[in-house]
Amino acid sequence: MDSTTEMAIGQVVKSRAGRDRDTIFLVLEIIDRENVFIVDGNLRKLENPKKKKIKHLVVYNKVISELQQAEENKIVIDNSYIRKLLKPLVSVLIKCEQEVRKPNA
Repeated sequence: MDSTTEMAIGQVVKSRAGRDRDTIFLVLEIIDRENVFIVDGNLRKLENPKKKKIKHLVVYNKVISELQQAEENKIVIDNSYIRKLLKPLVSVLIKCEQEVRKPNA
């Protein structure tokens, strides 16, 4: 994916470069064709989102619709809510990636 045209707010992504490598985030805001703001509620909080180029992200097909709805309905979300949304996804994604990396017996 080379541009943000196919991305959405609430999209699940993983950093593939930088100090936050292999960390799962949510897209908080689409800035332009190449950049997004990402948060995870822990390392990157809502008050200080990370600006990241999409070429440095692995984009998953999962979109957290609650984040979109919260923005549309002007519902206040906080960092603990972001962590709560990401927690089940992180364990599933890690498990899937470990299974893919296993050598065939």
